[in-house]
Amino acid sequence: MELAVGAIMDGKVTGITKFGAFVALPEGRSGLVHISEIAYSYVNEVSDHLHEGQEVKVKIIGIDQANRINLSIKQVEPPPQRAPRQGGGQRPGGGGGGRPPRQGGGRPMGFVHQAPKEPTDFEDKLKQFMQSSDSKLSELRYIEKKGGNRRGGGGRR
Repeated sequence: MELAVGAIMDGKVTGITKFGAFVALPEGRSGLVHISEIAYSYVNEVSDHLHEGQEVKVKIIGIDQANRINLSIKQVEPPPQRAPRQGGGQRPGGGGGGRPPRQGGGRPMGFVHQAPKEPTDFEDKLKQFMQSSDSKLSELRYIEKKGGNRRGGGGRR
């Protein structure tokens, strides 16, 4: 099977890290599922959702210049539907406080929810760049942490 962006395939989890999980793919290849691509819910610990040897269905979401494969488990399925709010947002015992409903869909400030829209080339490239960058930084931090402190005992503060 051709390994191309958008392809969905079966794989097996071969390693768990703080920043994601490595998955073995067909043709002897492997890729990384970043912690942000494991589930639609917040993932604090990768090991709470995945374990080594587990069979998973993954989607290839990026292949960088070094032929590293970025994978997603959550993009295989559509996002879960949110339950509609009950009660119209009124406070108990006092009506709505005398205020008219907020404009902008009634969402708290700072939370932006966009309806899924047709991806554009720039947005796809930006998303792939950000995921690749996050992956590289996480990998470097992990390697640095694993290798110990190489700055010596008299480092700056």
